[in-house]
Amino acid sequence: MTILSVVYASAPAGETIIPAIKIVVPGRPAIRICADFADHMLGLDGVYESFEGGSLSVSLPAKNASGQQTLRFGVGNVNGQAQRYVDDALEAGSKVTLIYFEYLESDKSAPARRPYTMTIVGGKFEGVEAQFDASYQDLLNYAWPRERYTAESAPGLKYT
Repeated sequence: MTILSVVYASAPAGETIIPAIKIVVPGRPAIRICADFADHMLGLDGVYESFEGGSLSVSLPAKNASGQQTLRFGVGNVNGQAQRYVDDALEAGSKVTLIYFEYLESDKSAPARRPYTMTIVGGKFEGVEAQFDASYQDLLNYAWPRERYTAESAPGLKYT
């Protein structure tokens, strides 16, 4: 049983879970937010990064076979710079990535479980609050077969 399972099951004194998200916009510095009143230095792959403390509401993915798992993340007190980053990237058709981490207060050197990497598919900004819609796994829109046979990749397909 992992320490994270113990914390979820029994909530021992002195152990709290710190949810954190990292929004990666191509060509811009990453936006890092954690659910706390204070900023935290949190580790990932041996490198510590500064996560800004703030209001963060997270709905974890359902463990089912629905195919499309769209989650909503609510972030309070978002500045206008973050809004411009995400709006510009979505309008340009760039892939904006949202990574969700869970850290334990007693061990900030690495996430307590494997991070979820999702793609932001939409969202809205109202005042200083942002709501991001992120797709965890889009099985319905996966191409099959994975490799597409086109005239460029398989010249024998084209009739001459």
